[in-house]
Amino acid sequence: MNKQRYAIIGAGALGGLYGGMLARQGFEVHFLLHSDFQHVTEHGLKVESIWGDFHLRDLHVHATAATMPACDVTLVGLKTTQNHLLAELLPPPTRDGGTVLVLQNGLNVEQDSAKVVGPERVFGGCCFLCSNKVGPGHIRHIDHGKIVFGKYFAQASSANSRLDHDESVGQGETAGQGESVGQDESVGKIGQQICDDLNSAGIPTEFSGDLAMVRWRKLLWNIPFNSLSVILNASTKQIMDNPHASAMAESIVNEVHQAAAACGVDIPTKFIETTLEQTRKMAPYDSSMRLDYLNKRPMEAEAILGNPVLAAQKAGYTMQRVEMLYQQLKYIDYSNS
Repeated sequence: MNKQRYAIIGAGALGGLYGGMLARQGFEVHFLLHSDFQHVTEHGLKVESIWGDFHLRDLHVHATAATMPACDVTLVGLKTTQNHLLAELLPPPTRDGGTVLVLQNGLNVEQDSAKVVGPERVFGGCCFLCSNKVGPGHIRHIDHGKIVFGKYFAQASSANSRLDHDESVGQGETAGQGESVGQDESVGKIGQQICDDLNSAGIPTEFSGDLAMVRWRKLLWNIPFNSLSVILNASTKQIMDNPHASAMAESIVNEVHQAAAACGVDIPTKFIETTLEQTRKMAPYDSSMRLDYLNKRPMEAEAILGNPVLAAQKAGYTMQRVEMLYQQLKYIDYSNS
């Protein structure tokens, strides 16, 4: 079987690492770059990783999506604050019917890609990853890195969607319960092939049948530690080493767990302590939201906090702590712009 061709939209801390791992394994990978295009063209991509350092040259790099070939799989690693660009960026690499794998933080973030290529061609996933872009074409991966992903459209009409009711029902009818067995089998084969490719490249990956569970489990970490890292101006280690900050984090994790349950996603309670314990053991890390704040870039408050707050409200649950954090971050974002 021929290896699948991959496109990377958003080749930063996430896309640069995963795309680089695939390229190192011999996959044809096309990177869409902006500010790093000239540097990577001349000097290649440098990755320092807990999985082994490497430096790749002679990569397929593009300054514009228009020059990208049709690819089998397009990984979306952009920040959700740039999703307005997807209407321009996705059509070239997906023009022959390729699959889109959305690896963005937040809840229901797949809908922007689905609007461009159709929900039946979209997978969504979460990366449990500590990685930063530390310079042009230079990625530093310091901890974790697992990907868990699943099919998107089966989730489109669930309670965790920010879609309006009519639009949500419409997508559920066309792409949810009305699927044929043949379509289910095809989806499974595509997902498994992507999973196999990523694992073969040394990226621990699981294909899940429950994307909502995957998303909410990641939110157990993303909501408290992204938001508190900005509001308290602290790394994950500083938060967990301080009894007051860690108590706040724990109360927020519990609230997110309750919101997930209200939305029909029953996360085993053991994952509350697992989330906190893994963060205690994690290498000192600046969250992506804190780095965005420090570099005066828009923060992903809407995707990571706003969407879950709204989803919980629609399900009859009020996330009081998270909504307060959301309002604080929106103010900080406005003041920082």
